Amino acid sequence: MFELHAVDFGYKAQTRAIRNVSLVIRPGEFLAVAGRNGSGKTTLTRLLMALKKPVSGEILFQGKNTQQCTPADMARHIGYVFQHPDRQIFRDTVRAEVGYGPEQLGYTPQQIEAYVGEALQVTGLTGLAATHPSTLSRGQKQRLAIASALSMQPGMVILDEPTSGQDARERRRLLELLSRLHSQGKTIVLITHDMDILAAYAQRVIVMAQGSKVFDGVTAELFADDRLQQWGLSQPAALTISQALSGFGIAPAFTVSQLIDQLGPRLGRN
Repeated sequence: MFELHAVDFGYKAQTRAIRNVSLVIRPGEFLAVAGRNGSGKTTLTRLLMALKKPVSGEILFQGKNTQQCTPADMARHIGYVFQHPDRQIFRDTVRAEVGYGPEQLGYTPQQIEAYVGEALQVTGLTGLAATHPSTLSRGQKQRLAIASALSMQPGMVILDEPTSGQDARERRRLLELLSRLHSQGKTIVLITHDMDILAAYAQRVIVMAQGSKVFDGVTAELFADDRLQQWGLSQPAALTISQALSGFGIAPAFTVSQLIDQLGPRLGRN
């Protein structure tokens, strides 16, 4: 789907926000991008969307160099959900907001109605279709931004810190939605600081530090890496607890469900 070859990008002539990054994103992946604030995570995804263009190197999408693409071209294939959903919501009803993207892409009224209805249903917003977006909770606004992306029928969805500022219920609901979308074949690229989310959902993790890709692999390898704290990351809580209980025969667990699966039988016997 995407191939990046020695990509550099800078907001200023003497400063590189992205340094010599090469990677491949394959169709159907659930990929997390992690790192400190300012490490280049968001800049990397904006390059994927052609919102920014490399100063050197190349980005290929389905074999085509994105230097030749506009953000509108990429929007036919990729839904981008910003960290602050208010910044991409501007119509006066939820339904109108979700319909804006497919209207701009030139779909027929019949297609727009079908795509909007499907996106509202998938995100659990059908009952709020006539509601003004300003009255929604933060979690509902985040789902609205996702619905707006899905209505354009993308094969990939990029989300920038989608769970920040949400309560536990909305957070769980959003992650269940992303998991369903992935199971339906969508490629998910998730920027996150949350190691518990990363451990539970990501198949693969890219870590950025000072504009460079410093890690690319599976979560088990990431949490075993001695450089984790150096990159501003930490172990998920379940792993820390399972390691503390290793003397009782508990194996390393990366998620709460894995930990419960081990503790449940032992607690049940007691």
